[in-house]
Amino acid sequence: MAKLWGGRFELESSALLDVFNASITFDQKLWRYDILGSKTHARMLGRIGVLDSSEVALIESGLEKIASEIEQGSFRFSLEQEDIHMAIESALIEHIGDVGKKLHTARSRNDQVALDCRMYVLDHAVLIANKLLTLIQALLAIARKHTHTLMPGMTHLQHAQPINLGFHLVAWCESLRRDVERLESLHKRNNLMPLGSGALAGTPYNNDREWVSKQLGFAAPTRNAMDSVSDRDFALDLLYALAMLGMHISRIAEELVLWSSAEFGFLRLSDAYSTGSSIMPQKKNPDVPELLRGKSGRLYGNLVRLLVVMKSLPLAYNKDTQEDKEAIFDSVESALISLEILQAVCESASFDKKAMLKACKAGHLSATDLADFLVRECGVPFREAHHITGRIVAYAESQGCDLSELSGSELARELSKLAPKLESTFAKSAIDKKLSLLASMQARTSLGGTASKPTSTQITSLNAWVKKMRKALPKLKIEAKVENE
Repeated sequence: MAKLWGGRFELESSALLDVFNASITFDQKLWRYDILGSKTHARMLGRIGVLDSSEVALIESGLEKIASEIEQGSFRFSLEQEDIHMAIESALIEHIGDVGKKLHTARSRNDQVALDCRMYVLDHAVLIANKLLTLIQALLAIARKHTHTLMPGMTHLQHAQPINLGFHLVAWCESLRRDVERLESLHKRNNLMPLGSGALAGTPYNNDREWVSKQLGFAAPTRNAMDSVSDRDFALDLLYALAMLGMHISRIAEELVLWSSAEFGFLRLSDAYSTGSSIMPQKKNPDVPELLRGKSGRLYGNLVRLLVVMKSLPLAYNKDTQEDKEAIFDSVESALISLEILQAVCESASFDKKAMLKACKAGHLSATDLADFLVRECGVPFREAHHITGRIVAYAESQGCDLSELSGSELARELSKLAPKLESTFAKSAIDKKLSLLASMQARTSLGGTASKPTSTQITSLNAWVKKMRKALPKLKIEAKVENE
């Protein structure tokens, strides 16, 4: 099969080159964007007098026929066509004859692929952002039910202070919120239209790039033709955002693995999202969160992969950049399924309040409250209060109980030994009530704190932000259908 670019070649390209050079096996995912860009380009050629109205109409009808064939699965992709651009152009010429050969006027595959790939990235950034918003809403709905459910908050994976489960889930949502904001930001930064840049230096046809840009929903055309065809920052922005998302999902998944273990027992994963062992019939494995944890490696790898490809490339276009698409597609598809299944896992899990409360009674979680009591109500300098509290914790351990389980009389007696001058203060105070786990959690009423009221405020605020963000996110370039073919 003769290549559309093969006029100056005397020999046919080898079969090995066809395999090595082709991207059609994976870049066919871009077909909707290629057809949309080609339709718009044809109309623009009509506007500037390169095509007459009948030619524009013929090209559009030919492209619509090709789109229908691809939709129905009857379109034949082959290695000889190299890429999605050549595949569609070859089919167009076959369908409508010589008029189809005029479509490539005033454009190059360099700016064509830059357009298609950019539109794919921008649309899928919006799609993933919307799925993130759905996940955040689902987590907030769970959090709303658990603003009074005590659990141990941890640092260094050691019991630290009592918090409520809702507060912990809101912390997950805050990290996911930043992921949404990164995706919105990359869309705004990269919403520039490269078509009409030609191979690298623009075209002599006076393309109406502003009109094309507006038709395709871009903010403006790109500003420099050479940069336009060689830039893949938009792809790297997406891969970075998804690598960050993968990191956040991995951290959430790790906690799901820990919480579902016998050692924690904070939650039970649904059978629908768990697996068993081939040899140990009693096992119920958290394979879904483990795979979610592992997906971060793919997302990191795809980012580094494209960074390495782009490193030291001279301007303008180089064939190396063909290696961008598989990384983009893989990261997008990994992110989409990860978000969907993470939401399903969380919504179907059941939390064990008794196990979480029991865990709160290990580690003296209200120790900081005792130090705060000594500072606020007894005027003890914090460092001294810290030392006194440490001695009381040691006493509780000698009694085989948690600090929160000491009686008021015990606390007053032991504190009086350490600070005799304050004996009357200790005797009059109901210090044991201040050191209860619930009181400790509810005492943290500062902005962003774990008490039930500020936690509820955080949930309400985040829900309002989700609704606002849904309206603020840009429209898709292809409104009807964006999917993983």
